[in-house]
Amino acid sequence: MPSITISDGDRPDVELHYTDAGTGRPVVLIHGWPLSGRAWEGQVPDLVDAGYRVITYDRRGFGESSQPWEGYDYDTFAADLDALLTELDVTDATLVGFSMGGGEVARYAGTYGTARLAQVVFASAVPPYLWKSDDNPDGAVDDDLANWFHDGLTGDRPKFLADFLRGFFTPEGGDAPLVSDAQIDYHAYLAAGASPKGTLDCTVAFATTDFRDDLAKIDVPTLVIHGDADSIVPLEASGARTAQAIAGSRLVVIEGAPHGVTVSHKDEWNSHLLAFLAS
Repeated sequence: MPSITISDGDRPDVELHYTDAGTGRPVVLIHGWPLSGRAWEGQVPDLVDAGYRVITYDRRGFGESSQPWEGYDYDTFAADLDALLTELDVTDATLVGFSMGGGEVARYAGTYGTARLAQVVFASAVPPYLWKSDDNPDGAVDDDLANWFHDGLTGDRPKFLADFLRGFFTPEGGDAPLVSDAQIDYHAYLAAGASPKGTLDCTVAFATTDFRDDLAKIDVPTLVIHGDADSIVPLEASGARTAQAIAGSRLVVIEGAPHGVTVSHKDEWNSHLLAFLAS
């Protein structure tokens, strides 16, 4: 798996690992928490077969990328993405951010602009702002939920992640995941190998980062795709509001889909993405 080296100021350099498959217009897939670029294995073949160059990468702290002690904030994540796009000379790209990865899409566009971009996709993504506060009463995360993440990840982290991933694939109000136990075990394996410190710090980043100003700067065609039974990042608190915030964006709601819609509803999800790419 190739990598790029990112100079991290006074901190140790970071190796960011990526995959680059196919030819054609580039599609950059940005994974969610607490996974890695391997979570996109249900999308990469369909995109390559459709004639796209498909790039995935492991966020710092996850997968095969370096696991530094610091740097788990969206300004740094967006800088990492910019370094990758620059190193690989990616232009006319579609950025696809799933869950936490939607934050990279927003912060990248808000900080570095859209000159390299043709389209963006927010998939079950955390923008515009998850933290519940006086100026954001519709947020989905409060102190109790933040403490639940903290206590789980500083306690029995493997069990917490395994339990979390069952909810990841279970629709709101449902009593069972929509994927096999083997899929849950596989995703738990991806999560368990990540940096414990990075895994914890990322919960603060995606829960408390305000992307509203970033969304206002997006001026390329945008797809927002979300399951209406997402209990992890609820549609009403995130996808629906992101679609309202970006003029001319397209909102696609997948009925009965949990947070892990890219696996549970893979074929339907892929068909919506491919249709948007071709539009």
